Amino acid sequence: MMTNLKESPSQTAGPYVHIGCTPRTAGLEQRDFGPELGATMLIDPTEAKAICLELIVLDGAGDPVRDALVEIWQAGPEGQFHATEGFQNWGRQAADLHTGHIRFDTLKPGAQTGAAPHILIWIVARGINLGLATRLYFPDEDNDNDPIYQLAGERAATLVAQKIDGGYRHQIVLQGDKETVFLDF
Repeated sequence: MMTNLKESPSQTAGPYVHIGCTPRTAGLEQRDFGPELGATMLIDPTEAKAICLELIVLDGAGDPVRDALVEIWQAGPEGQFHATEGFQNWGRQAADLHTGHIRFDTLKPGAQTGAAPHILIWIVARGINLGLATRLYFPDEDNDNDPIYQLAGERAATLVAQKIDGGYRHQIVLQGDKETVFLDF
């Protein structure tokens, strides 16, 4: 891998998606852009119901996609998308430029009618001309009756996060044998 070369404009989503969406990630922290949209989902991340969601996007060679930008949408703990004091149902984070890790401090979503608790994930990065959408399910929930989970069939395991201390961890694989199931809207 050529880690010493920067991406050219034609190799980035957007182009320049980080400058427009997460300027601090692009090295523009010296300017006051105000709070980055979606950077904070919880007013108080120490809230008793708070969880940490750790994500990493991997390319076909198994390497972290360090320029990934990930957005998540989710219901609140009651399974609803209505406004909740201290919590917003949408978040946006850029991957750490060195490790590729992405972290959201959020609340575990509740089940919606006819669906298991899940988080919708949208990804853009180099080489992805149109954003990719997938879902994340939880290993400690009954996912078998969820229609999207059922459609994934034997590949449904690519949608299930791993339980860790204080939250969940999940790998999103863009291609190859362990490719994550992506949704077509």
